[in-house]
Amino acid sequence: MKNYTAANIRNIGVFGHGGEGKTTLTEAMLFNAGLIERIGRVENGTATTDYDPEEVKRTISINAALAPFEWKDVKINLIDAPGFFDFYGEVAAAMALADSALIVVGAVSGPVVGAEKAMSICKKAGKARMIVINQMDRENANFDKVMSEITQKFGPSAVPIQLPIIDKGAFVGYVDIVHMTAKLFDGKGEKEAAIPDALQGRAQEVYEQLTEAAAESDETLMEKFFEEGELSREEMVQGLSKGILEGGITPVTCCAAQPNIGVNTLMDLLVHYMPAADQAPLPAAINVKTGAAVQITKDGKFAGQVIKTVVDQFGKYSIIKVYRGTLSVDVAPYNTNEEKSEKPSAPGLMRGKKVIPVDKLIAGDIGVLGKLQYTGTGDTLCDSTDQVQFAAIEFPKPCISLAVSAKKQGEEDKVFAGLNKLLEEDPTMAMEKNVETGDVLICGLGEVHLDVLCSKLKNKIGAEAQISDPRIPYRETIRGKAEAEGKHKKQTGGSGQYGVVNMRFEPLTNGEDFEFVNAIVGGVVPREYIPAVEKGTREAMRKGVLAGYPMIGVKATLFFGKYHPVDSKEVAFKSAARLAYKEACAKAQPALIEPIHRYDILVPNEYTGAIMGDLSSRRGRVLGMNPCEDGTEVVAEAPLSEMFKYATDLRSMTQARGSFKSEFARYEDVPAFEAKKIIESAQKDEDDDE
Repeated sequence: MKNYTAANIRNIGVFGHGGEGKTTLTEAMLFNAGLIERIGRVENGTATTDYDPEEVKRTISINAALAPFEWKDVKINLIDAPGFFDFYGEVAAAMALADSALIVVGAVSGPVVGAEKAMSICKKAGKARMIVINQMDRENANFDKVMSEITQKFGPSAVPIQLPIIDKGAFVGYVDIVHMTAKLFDGKGEKEAAIPDALQGRAQEVYEQLTEAAAESDETLMEKFFEEGELSREEMVQGLSKGILEGGITPVTCCAAQPNIGVNTLMDLLVHYMPAADQAPLPAAINVKTGAAVQITKDGKFAGQVIKTVVDQFGKYSIIKVYRGTLSVDVAPYNTNEEKSEKPSAPGLMRGKKVIPVDKLIAGDIGVLGKLQYTGTGDTLCDSTDQVQFAAIEFPKPCISLAVSAKKQGEEDKVFAGLNKLLEEDPTMAMEKNVETGDVLICGLGEVHLDVLCSKLKNKIGAEAQISDPRIPYRETIRGKAEAEGKHKKQTGGSGQYGVVNMRFEPLTNGEDFEFVNAIVGGVVPREYIPAVEKGTREAMRKGVLAGYPMIGVKATLFFGKYHPVDSKEVAFKSAARLAYKEACAKAQPALIEPIHRYDILVPNEYTGAIMGDLSSRRGRVLGMNPCEDGTEVVAEAPLSEMFKYATDLRSMTQARGSFKSEFARYEDVPAFEAKKIIESAQKDEDDDE
């Protein structure tokens, strides 16, 4: 591949719902560019960008994959993004790599959730976008119906620049609205034809709509349009290009990727209308030494950001977008996040799983580096003599946590080491150990996401893991007041052990976990043994009296006791305190309590009723409803035990339109019928251990 300037580079992400043909469309473009001999099929596992074993097995895209090609003296870096919502971290990576977006919509299904999400992300990121209505060869394909739905969902800024020509149910050509000509497919290419009579009225109507949209993008054009009522062809193209670049116009095209009909024309449109790399806005950056904001330009010493990390059995590849200067073998990149120099392999291009070495990567281009030792996703690499740091990439936060363990005994270290390696590749994954329950939790965006991670672990690392529901970090507390005497007396051959404490236990109302009060008078328990009593009590509270969960919210008062001048020792008073704790708390109305989390759930308005009903079935309480730009925010509280797989259930209830975030709120009493089951289960486990 020859060298290109930024003006001749297009970085285009392919987004949309799963099953709408994004990967097939990518294949057709690679075929037309002469890079593959035939169009691969997702269902056969032969697609260039679906190369991961899990993608082949599941016949869905899981990873964002690069597919660079040359077309009409322009280099197009195509980024094929997954449409399945468990892998939206990859969508975030693809969006960070892309300067513009091609949103794929099915000619039968219309603009479903994936297209809506892609459009929303593009608007927020200020990226130019084009919509292509794909699968026009399918039975029941209906361009007009889908176009109407697009306008309804995305507004009048979505304007068709093509109308399909359908003859006896077949997609045989299109009307080019900009030039008001018709093209028919002849098997080898296209031939110009007259606009069919049946489409004349519709084409004129859309032409006027497009002209008005083009005029609105520029004040000079708007004045001329008002004065003369029309624009020249050149002015229309000028206004259209500006409107697309600024996000005010979303052109809509059509094609059929599988039979490769209309894809050549789509590629021409991408070259013509999508912004070049030198037109794309650059991310925010700071000067590392001063902390001041820096206005990055394409000229200067090398600076880029690692957007995605790919880990396989051969090593680690870092996909980098170059924002400034040139990256070549002569540059020793410096990681400003880790403050370390790197010695990577030569830069390259990545097409699917294939890495192609290149001499250099210029500002605006996307490439790959191997053998980076310290660098992870989101890190900045730059010339050490001009250090900058780019803003962090925003990835979706994990919203489901399940317990993970080794499938085979003795492979724990291998499993957890492997999962840590996968953390490098997937910034939407997290792993943590719950100190209270002992569970190692693997966190992600959905159950399928976590299942794929376990499969990757087996394929790449050779270790098998299993996931299960985590244990709930229940607590115990007391609701009443009780006193007890704890007496520890032990006489052996030499000196004995003796300690007696009288203690009062009652609920603590200040929100703290534990308070110890020394109420001894007259020295009945010498001062040097008081800390041992407190320590013994704290240790005993690690295990409650009902089900063995930690005890919290307790005030313990030591008010009397006895000691022996020879046999009393700290260990005796610790043991005495433990005995007093067990006896008193068993009489002080012990209660099992569970963690309650606050949930901020964002859903479209039409789903609020279903969400509230579902929360009620989970023992949840709705605290309020706040209207917002994307629908309604439902604020609620619910027990953690009922919400482990809420991410999956919410996605199902809202057709993946809902999202939520949560945080711990407090502990509350477990309902009696639930508490009985939990206590019985804990006692059974204890009996089994014995």
